[in-house]
Amino acid sequence: MSHVLDNPARASLLGPHAHLAIHQGSVVRYPPDVASFIGMPDDPGPSAWADLAALVGPGNAAAISGIALDVAAPRGWEVLLDGAGVQLVDDGVRPEPDDEAVVLGPADVGDMLELVARTQPGPFAPRTIEMGTYLGLRREGVLVAMAGERLHPPGWTEISAVCTDVAHRGRGYASRLVRAVAAGIVARGETPLLHAAATNTPAIGLYETLGFRLRRRTRFLRVRVPEESGVIV
Repeated sequence: MSHVLDNPARASLLGPHAHLAIHQGSVVRYPPDVASFIGMPDDPGPSAWADLAALVGPGNAAAISGIALDVAAPRGWEVLLDGAGVQLVDDGVRPEPDDEAVVLGPADVGDMLELVARTQPGPFAPRTIEMGTYLGLRREGVLVAMAGERLHPPGWTEISAVCTDVAHRGRGYASRLVRAVAAGIVARGETPLLHAAATNTPAIGLYETLGFRLRRRTRFLRVRVPEESGVIV
């Protein structure tokens, strides 16, 4: 029996984030301006890949998270990225609200997108903020660090978009914000988790010092649907 964290995007979209879900048969996704994640069934067969093709359209790219390590894209699909990642879960994180951290809202999205562009923490879109609470630190009015909530499998919440402007690194801002976001998650009776690229050893090391532990290796697959819609099996 699979665990809810084995396919977290799908579990989110079929659970707490159902209000954001776009369905096509057995496949579900977020609106593209919220997040790029698409949730496939745990063991996708030809019908699931056909649903995915119908959902994103011929010639378009699809970002699939939570797919098993041994699942291959169908013949005729172009693999744009097949990346290794890690999933980390709370194993002694000290949740700690931060009086200086501000809750970021719609009026802050422009500043958030600028910070993301400077720091490249991972996917972040204009409506990503709708996935959960985001906290930030400002210096002289400029947003210099942030972190927030993204995927929301039942009973869990992912901490994401952890980033600090290069000119303000080394001051513990990321650690403070991760603990502050974790405090909100724990207050709801849920458990924090994180994802990172397997190659991002500095971030993984930071998260481990904060009390996260490796749960599993993950995979992020980005594929292009064939132009000829019939080439899907």
